[in-house]
Amino acid sequence: MHSTQATRHFSGTYVEARRKFLEAAAERQAAIESFPLEGHTGALGETLSTDTAYIGAPNAEKLLLVSSGTHGPEGFCGSGCQVAMLHDTDLLGRLERAGVALLLVHAVNPHGFSHLHRTNEDNIDLNRNHIDFTQPLPVNAAYAEVEPLILPTQWPPTAADEAAVAAYIEKHGMRAYRAAVTTGQYTSPDGVFYGGTGPSWSNRTMRAILRKHGAAARHIAWIDVHTGLGPYGHGEKIYPGRPAGLPRALAWWGADVFAPFDGTSASADVTGPVVSIVYDECPQADTALMGLEFGTLPDLEVLDRLRADTWLRRHPEAPATQQRAIRRDVRDAFYCDNDEWKGMVLGQARAVMLQSLQGLQKA
Repeated sequence: MHSTQATRHFSGTYVEARRKFLEAAAERQAAIESFPLEGHTGALGETLSTDTAYIGAPNAEKLLLVSSGTHGPEGFCGSGCQVAMLHDTDLLGRLERAGVALLLVHAVNPHGFSHLHRTNEDNIDLNRNHIDFTQPLPVNAAYAEVEPLILPTQWPPTAADEAAVAAYIEKHGMRAYRAAVTTGQYTSPDGVFYGGTGPSWSNRTMRAILRKHGAAARHIAWIDVHTGLGPYGHGEKIYPGRPAGLPRALAWWGADVFAPFDGTSASADVTGPVVSIVYDECPQADTALMGLEFGTLPDLEVLDRLRADTWLRRHPEAPATQQRAIRRDVRDAFYCDNDEWKGMVLGQARAVMLQSLQGLQKA
């Protein structure tokens, strides 16, 4: 694929991404639905919405679901993949002939997408929010000790602040440090990787979408597109489901599927990923679940930029120049705005879609 062709599917703002998605979906005569986020506006004053495009027979038994923007600016990548799919006549023809319906969910977290925050309007990390809130909240006992280290009073951190982080890592190990920071926590609403104390708007919206479009499905493949972990431009196939479903994921997508629960993935074994709601909302369906994670920058660099973003939420009084710099850094941590990276993304995403189609066809 020529780079300019690859580039045209991607966007520079949430507004542009939403327009491209809705226009491409309308061209394909997809069934489009919009779920506006009431009471909030985007960075450019725009309406914020999660939008869906459905192509295929209503109540199809086999469903391929592709979602974007669970983590805000990671939506630049996921949206590009979705728009490319809508322009991919060959792929759509294969889906139609196989009787597989396609459901694209654009901008699971529209607020974060527009405002360049990984978290949502309430600072909730949506991949920590899809838990059973009738049960006691998960406990991350180590978080309280690391929070003051990773979110110092001033930004950038002082040499002493960085030395304190280094001392923690030396004492407990890098694995323990990452687990303490990234697994998810439910005690500090303005901290990092906060899971919330109840279902977020996005959680409720995604459940409604799934109930509507997945009610009749016997087989569901769900690809949630992410960025920020792993080697530059590589799409890691992360299995975020229950252990019993791992053999199916390996059979469909290959030996390079990695599961956080067995320690082989670039991702932490997190609480409450979005895709886990399929077990609640579509218990009748056999499922194949994937977080397709495209690498950007070295992971500790990405984490430092998330620390800065969380610090900024705590310090709205920060100078405008610093605010802009932090937001730009967050965008660059999750979206490599160059032709090479975009071409790598689209090539690998298309391969995964074809594998998913093959798996559903044989199911």
